[in-house]
Amino acid sequence: MTRKHIDECVRESLEAYFADLRGTEPANLHEMLIKAVEKPLLEVVMAHANHNQSRAADWLGLNRNTLRKKLVEHKLI
Repeated sequence: MTRKHIDECVRESLEAYFADLRGTEPANLHEMLIKAVEKPLLEVVMAHANHNQSRAADWLGLNRNTLRKKLVEHKLI
């Protein structure tokens, strides 16, 4: 089984998104993408870090307080 790199998955999803727009111009694309990606990223990383915020923060390259803020924003704690 071949695995796609994450950037390939994102690229394919964005191409499908633009195709679905059928010429309509997108708005706030960066913010929309960050919101769409951040919550599942936090969920998966927290699960693999056994919900250890310090470990997850290290893996993500974030300050623990920043991670905690993001977890609260996404209603994950």
